[in-house]
Amino acid sequence: MKKKVLSLFIAGGFLFGLGAGANAETLELLTWKGYAPQSLVEKFEKETGITVKTTYSNNEEMIAKLRATRGAGFDLAQPSQDRISSVQEKFNIYQPIDYSKIDTALIIPSMLEAVKKNTMVDGKSYGVPHVYGTSGLIVNRKAAPDADDYTALLDPKYEGRVSYRLKRPTLIAMAFAGGTDPFALYGDEAKYQELMEGIGQKLIDAKGLVKTYWTNGDALLQSMRSGEVNVAMAWDNGGWKLNAENPDIDFVAPKSGALGWIDTFAIPAKAENVEAAYKWINFMMRPENAAVFTNAEKYGTASAGAIEFYEADVKANFERSFTKADIDNIKWYPPVPAKLEEIEGKILDKVKASN
Repeated sequence: MKKKVLSLFIAGGFLFGLGAGANAETLELLTWKGYAPQSLVEKFEKETGITVKTTYSNNEEMIAKLRATRGAGFDLAQPSQDRISSVQEKFNIYQPIDYSKIDTALIIPSMLEAVKKNTMVDGKSYGVPHVYGTSGLIVNRKAAPDADDYTALLDPKYEGRVSYRLKRPTLIAMAFAGGTDPFALYGDEAKYQELMEGIGQKLIDAKGLVKTYWTNGDALLQSMRSGEVNVAMAWDNGGWKLNAENPDIDFVAPKSGALGWIDTFAIPAKAENVEAAYKWINFMMRPENAAVFTNAEKYGTASAGAIEFYEADVKANFERSFTKADIDNIKWYPPVPAKLEEIEGKILDKVKASN
């Protein structure tokens, strides 16, 4: 009898253990490498009891994985905000964000509104901002003290000392510097063509001012170290790296607005643990947690107040380059229609081929 009771007790305990394991909460996270630091994963698991399983990916892979399962297999993904609405319209792989479950007080308002707008499909939005980066000007203040907008790249007084890429961000930047919002023309192909042709001609006319059209970031930084280039259009992190070596060189947010990308939080259509997804979003946007990411990766987050938890050198970078007005003036890339990319490509080819 004792044997039988003991056997039943052991079997029951085993089954109980299986049940407990089956009921344990798990968050399946599809994200970029570095976006879920191990220290934060462990902190979240301790606070919530939810296990985080991380799969590293990129935009193309995220889309492919979620298309293959029609939005199943993951509870939270992190696509770039300009890769959501067009994909959602075609494949329906995400579900609308319930912003009542987001602690929006944790998020920089201008970034939240931009992502809501740029991820909207049929009146519903599908993203929450997380990580961002910007491009603008890297300037040697000693050699080019007045360079404060993209128009400096066309200024004869910097002849032979400017550099930029022959890529679409340069066209977009020049449009904003000229007082036109190119994103507002995305729905009018003819007007966009006219705008881009005008900008292309300006770049052709100023071609003699260009030291080099850079294609390699390390080569650009070296040309600024050597003094060959004094004004360039490039990413914020490059400018901050140079500033650590030479205080005369720094990243500058242009008057007409830095150009910015945002990677978001988006919930797949068939997510099984939606509540855990919202808990992770709010957890990651808490200033002290967002700062852990920025201190490690040097990219900003949309967390309001995170800067107060940045390490001294990281905080100094953001404070030198961005006022609150500069942050609110960042021009965030929306999804670009394919036909417009063709227009831009032809304009850039024309600039490249010109004498």
